[in-house]
Amino acid sequence: MGISFSLSSFWELLVSRWPELVTELFRHINMTTLALLISLAIGVPLGILITRNQTAAKIVIGIANVMQSIPSIALLSLAVCFLGIGTVPAILMVFVYAFLPILKNTYTGIMSVDPKNLEVARGMGLTRTRCLFLVELPIAAPFIMAGIRIAAVASVGTMTIAAFAGAKGLGWFINLGLNSLNVEMILLGAVPVSLLALLFDFIFAKLEQAVTSEGLLPNEQIQNLPKKVIRRRQVIAVGVCVALVVVAIGGNLVNKKSDKHLTVGASNFTEVYIVGNIYKELIEAKTDIQVDTTFGLASTSLEMTAMENGDIDMVVDYSGQVYLSVLGLPLNTNTDEVYEILSEKMRDDYNISVSAPLGYNNTYAMSVRPEIAEQYQLETLTDLMAVAPELRLGCTADFTQREDALPRLESTFHTKFGEVNALDVAVRYTAIDSGQVDVIDAFATDALLSKFDLVQLEDDASFFPPYYAVNFIRQECLDEYPELLDGRISNEAMAAMNAEVDLEGRNAADVAHDFLVEEGLI
Repeated sequence: MGISFSLSSFWELLVSRWPELVTELFRHINMTTLALLISLAIGVPLGILITRNQTAAKIVIGIANVMQSIPSIALLSLAVCFLGIGTVPAILMVFVYAFLPILKNTYTGIMSVDPKNLEVARGMGLTRTRCLFLVELPIAAPFIMAGIRIAAVASVGTMTIAAFAGAKGLGWFINLGLNSLNVEMILLGAVPVSLLALLFDFIFAKLEQAVTSEGLLPNEQIQNLPKKVIRRRQVIAVGVCVALVVVAIGGNLVNKKSDKHLTVGASNFTEVYIVGNIYKELIEAKTDIQVDTTFGLASTSLEMTAMENGDIDMVVDYSGQVYLSVLGLPLNTNTDEVYEILSEKMRDDYNISVSAPLGYNNTYAMSVRPEIAEQYQLETLTDLMAVAPELRLGCTADFTQREDALPRLESTFHTKFGEVNALDVAVRYTAIDSGQVDVIDAFATDALLSKFDLVQLEDDASFFPPYYAVNFIRQECLDEYPELLDGRISNEAMAAMNAEVDLEGRNAADVAHDFLVEEGLI
């Protein structure tokens, strides 16, 4: 079963997600304008300053060029390491990308002013400062505004990856769509981003027109407008600038947290979005605690760092995953031992409490297409590894590095796959569906397994450790807010909820609500 697109489905999704779309649109605008204003506040004065010293100009522009050459996802990752998750690292990343065109165009615009004009101005008795504001900046205005337009459009697009640092915005919908291979959901984020970029370009084009003197325009563009019209345009330009400042700053002031407040975090796939929403609604229904969500965190290590920093208070993850990657303990396939050691170590070393298992075990399930299973007579993991050199593996980058995954598979079975491709979680499924890989490292509760009609191979060697979902919560939050859920979710229930989101396109929050009602928890 391949990937499809339906205009009617997109329209239904747009209608059902409209309130959420509006919220994330304004969040996206808020973060983008704030990053752009910071770039302006630093880039324009610095661009002016370096025109006075060519050595400084080469150094500053060179550094800016190097910073912008860093891939955006790498820059965001570095920012998260030092600043934590949320909007701050996202704004910093976009600032770096918006800064260079503003800086360079300001420098170029000032340097393009004819020295004769400055000589005349000084001959008339103008000071250096008055020359800057009355001669240089008006002449350089088209250059500066062109840089701002480039920066604004680029910032709107670049801000989409803020979702991977838990900052949401319109990239949140793109992220959801990628996780479930839902074209309509991807477009729900991508189309507004494109329209927003066009809107920003239009606004700044009008601002450029308002601040550019007609005397600097080509003859065919001079309209000899009355002074009233010019003044009106300038007033509108000032009004737009003030509005941008209000949007950038005001958005950070409106959502104040209550005294009783808790933040639920989640990684970057459907299952934990659902469980995160279950916790959010259950806590809000049973207590007077205000619950926020920070979803889309890229890794377990990032989740735990966020908990240590107090950016999130609780998160659902998997026992075997945290046991190996966070605690760095030797591989252990005994379910009870893993849970007991995990609970003790997290409490003693991190002051984090571990809930009872939620009920489902989202372990690895090596999976192949039906024709591959038939061709090689594959039923178990042992069968798979016997023919591994003839097969192409598509797996997450994490799977290629983890002690409990590919390296141990190869050493245990003394063999290697014919080809290994490191892929995004959802891209694995499109790759195996299109025949580009033969086997993937699926998860037991993945809804996409049934969507693509894949065959799960039995782990007859008990190779993979237990990956029971558990809830991690900072101890001080547990002491203050003890009214939390201990597990009730079976593998079948989790797989069914995943299917509702990934296959039927339902909102994870709605699926979570229905589960709570069916279980009599609210």
